[in-house]
Amino acid sequence: MSAPVQGSERRARHNGGRRGKHRGHEPGESFSRGFAALGELALAGVQVSARAVDLATGAVLFSVDDHVVMPTASIGKVLLLIELAARLESRETSSLSLVDRTQSDAVADSGIWQHLAAPSLPLADLAALVGATSDNLATNVLLRRIGLASVRVRTEQLGLKHTAMLDLVRDHRGPDDAPQLSVGSAKELTWLFSALARGEVVDAATSKRVIGWLSLGHDLSMVASAFGLDPLAHRAPDHGLLLVNKTGTDSGVRGEVGVLRGPRAGVAYTVCTAFDDTDLSARLAVLDGMRAVGRDLLDYVH
Repeated sequence: MSAPVQGSERRARHNGGRRGKHRGHEPGESFSRGFAALGELALAGVQVSARAVDLATGAVLFSVDDHVVMPTASIGKVLLLIELAARLESRETSSLSLVDRTQSDAVADSGIWQHLAAPSLPLADLAALVGATSDNLATNVLLRRIGLASVRVRTEQLGLKHTAMLDLVRDHRGPDDAPQLSVGSAKELTWLFSALARGEVVDAATSKRVIGWLSLGHDLSMVASAFGLDPLAHRAPDHGLLLVNKTGTDSGVRGEVGVLRGPRAGVAYTVCTAFDDTDLSARLAVLDGMRAVGRDLLDYVH
């Protein structure tokens, strides 16, 4: 899966992830279980891309094809939250500005606003819904207000070349629609969450606001299933652990990017998978593999 590399990597802005030869960093002994689990998935036909770095040193703990552009489903909503947070911090708009939902925004699946009676919500509340439940309706309303073009400009300003939000959320994608909600590389996404944790995305206040929304996230079904945290309440340290993450789920897609801090260390990580989701056993195998990575991350920080 990768060639051994010794030493640590200087903490710096990402290089954008070049295409080319299959490259990666073989893990130290503490990450051998998760690395082996991802290898088994790859041998079974699952496309895997992953990366983990130490927050303090920037050292690459392991990587698997982290330069490959993968479908990332709802992970791309983080880019929308960054643009909204930057506007709120610059006072271009108020966090209390009410926005109406319309029929054209309607979409099913994740989120709770579609089940609520309130026809309007403040911008900050919509962002909280996206952070907590990856709310699809709230996402579409925010995109209509913020504009997908503005999200793309912000993404480019951050230096992201292989990570993007491509479209609004749709119940069905036609031939004229973008094939994915978002795409990204594990290398860039890991850098992005490292930078958010350090307060370096746009500015410290913007980063803090985005981290606050993401800290509400309820989905601990993938990598984070290994951490033993309460899915509905983990904003405060629990047994010394503090997690901020964002997941992405679609047919044949499971991905997670996050920051995990513990008593011994902190890590930023990304695991993205694409697979044939025609059989439940295939999906469960992917989730087991992601959990194995989570166990290694837990051992490293705790």
